[in-house]
Amino acid sequence: MAKASKFDAAEHFKNPKARARYLSEAFDTGSAEQVVKAMGTLARKKGLSEISRQAGLERVNLFKSLYYRERLKLSVAMMVLDVLDMQLVVVPKKK
Repeated sequence: MAKASKFDAAEHFKNPKARARYLSEAFDTGSAEQVVKAMGTLARKKGLSEISRQAGLERVNLFKSLYYRERLKLSVAMMVLDVLDMQLVVVPKKK
């Protein structure tokens, strides 16, 4: 019997618009856990070591925040988004 390969969502976000759409949809859920999970997926695509180096963060702390769902500080989230060439934009809720 053939063994199924492990699916890795990070491999499917090759362009910035797809990554931004994915993260925006996570924000639309209203779930902080979903946002952190999406950020972790995108961070894995770029590489945690690279993100921690560029953001000036300790890799182990970044890993804990993104993968063990510890409380991700807004300041850290902003640094990660910056390294991912994204920005956080606030818009009115859709009615």
